[in-house]
Amino acid sequence: MGTPREGAYIKGLTETLSNVLGRPVTNETSLDGPFDYKLEWTPEGSDAGGPSIFTALTEQLGLRLESKKGPVQVFVIEKIEKPSEN
Repeated sequence: MGTPREGAYIKGLTETLSNVLGRPVTNETSLDGPFDYKLEWTPEGSDAGGPSIFTALTEQLGLRLESKKGPVQVFVIEKIEKPSEN
């Protein structure tokens, strides 16, 4: 997969990575942007033979992902009801 970006901000990259990885990704680089970049990687489980998202980030952008524990936003639904017929 290729992700070409022009004038992109790190916030957009972290949001994309969060969606791809299915977990929160935060920017701890102190970089903001805008940046032009192209990130080429192979989705997990694919037979395409390209680099993983982790390898691509390191080799192509000089960034790395670290697994850490931290606060996350949680929504608690205590009760739900069908709407009344008005």
